[in-house]
Amino acid sequence: TLIHKTFGCTRFVFNRFLNQRIELYKNEEKSTTYVNQAKELTTLKKDLTWLKEVDSVSLQSALRNLDTAFKNFFQKRAKYPRFKS
Repeated sequence: TLIHKTFGCTRFVFNRFLNQRIELYKNEEKSTTYVNQAKELTTLKKDLTWLKEVDSVSLQSALRNLDTAFKNFFQKRAKYPRFKS
């Protein structure tokens, strides 16, 4: 069950912060960085206590993967990042 919780939480974090980047660019035409989103993740974990049940490294890794996906997209090595299902 811990593995399923971990996959669910990492998917939630990836999708939430992907949506945040999309909305930020639509509304303000700005981008954010991994460092800013990692800081927001710590405050998010205070609000959503179920995120504390899984290892924090896996959640940070999801953010790092999102950042890498955007870097690859802007360097034309990959398609635009998609939401995880």
